[in-house]
Amino acid sequence: MACSSPSVALAALLALAAPLAMAANPRATLPISVEAESSDFDYKNGVLVFTRIRITQGDARVEADRATATGLDFENSSWRFEGQVHITAEGGSLSSEAATVRFVNNEISSAEVTGSPARFAQQRGEQRAEGRAQRIDYHLTSGRVRLAGDAWLTDGSNEITGSTLVYSMREERVVAEAGEQGGQPVRITINPKSPPAAGPGAAPEVAPEVAPEVAPEDGAGPPGDPP
Repeated sequence: MACSSPSVALAALLALAAPLAMAANPRATLPISVEAESSDFDYKNGVLVFTRIRITQGDARVEADRATATGLDFENSSWRFEGQVHITAEGGSLSSEAATVRFVNNEISSAEVTGSPARFAQQRGEQRAEGRAQRIDYHLTSGRVRLAGDAWLTDGSNEITGSTLVYSMREERVVAEAGEQGGQPVRITINPKSPPAAGPGAAPEVAPEVAPEVAPEDGAGPPGDPP
């Protein structure tokens, strides 16, 4: 039996998400909001399909063109997202073609995103950290991002590449373990910083003065020549 009513499926989701357990992570105490353009719940096979879906919990958000779940339990469930997948949390964001998101203890726990490539970004004040890889594992509970497969990271100036890189969003730290590089070296490119631009009140540069040349009078030869 299939139910194509979005309101029935969404109401069931929100009802199950209501009794949240207290946890060390404040996000786990927040409600989970689900919005979708449409839903199809196959009760017989226990499969739920959403289109144009957005799941929000505190500062964490998951958006995609399509999502499939095998149950409505946020205690321990896995959701598959496909098509223009965007995941944001703690000032960081991921974008990819597909992702698998895990819910544990009534919170968005982790996300495994894949693409060609999958991309990551985090705004840090005036600097922006960016990365890409064939696969990115994002652990929301620890704030760690693991980039695997042609991994690349930059802080807007310097770059680091390797087979696998691990970035801590909270510590703003990159770790490249030798055992995860497959025999390939980790490369770091340090780009020179551009000189700071002159501020609006800075005095303009003044060219040094050059004494003008004086033409000799008519009939006068160069200095030192006899008349």
